Amino acid sequence: MSNVTSKPKEQFVHSVFESIAPKYDMMNDLLSFRRHKAWRKFTMKKMDMQPGNTAIDLCCGTCDWSISMAEASGGQITGLDFSENMLEFGRRKVNDRGLDERISLVQGNAMALPFEDNSFDYATIGFGLRNVPDLYQVLREMRRVVKPGGMVVCLELSKPTWQPFKGIYYFYFQKMLPMLGKLVAKRYEQYKWLPDSLASFPGRRSLRKLSARRDWNGLRHIHLPVV
Repeated sequence: MSNVTSKPKEQFVHSVFESIAPKYDMMNDLLSFRRHKAWRKFTMKKMDMQPGNTAIDLCCGTCDWSISMAEASGGQITGLDFSENMLEFGRRKVNDRGLDERISLVQGNAMALPFEDNSFDYATIGFGLRNVPDLYQVLREMRRVVKPGGMVVCLELSKPTWQPFKGIYYFYFQKMLPMLGKLVAKRYEQYKWLPDSLASFPGRRSLRKLSARRDWNGLRHIHLPVV
């Protein structure tokens, strides 16, 4: 393991996102073939936000999901991320859309949210749960800050099992994606992190079982397809 990736996970992930922030949006479009926009649109439809609904968007990055929710509900949205560089690029997008009065951005830790219990109608995390040191603690925090009857939503990559798609999928993620990161963004180790993080992340069935636990009663959940 390289010196970069041998750092503690939280420290390494922070350095990854601080480094890739300037080209994050462009690389998302390139690496997902712009499918991340369709996945988010699908999720928003399932969420069915109502006028005035509030939300906290964890690991909000450059704020695409925060912006979508603010535009959909007109309510107050809080975006939280531990990378100030990512938040700075998100802040520019929020201001460009005239949403600075509806979207508040906070630099913070998803495992210890600085908010009271039962504060939001929704808690979301998009493509970030696999990056946190303790995903169960993050889910507990999301549950804590969501109002009774609210919704905790995780949009995340998964692990396909159907061949030949499985083979193509892993070849792209493990071989092609890091090389594209090196060629386009001049960042190899940082984009090698994506397939590495996915390898140790629970599959969708494990996450579904977790969301069905008795101590999650009172919350609604969305089960997304493999993306």
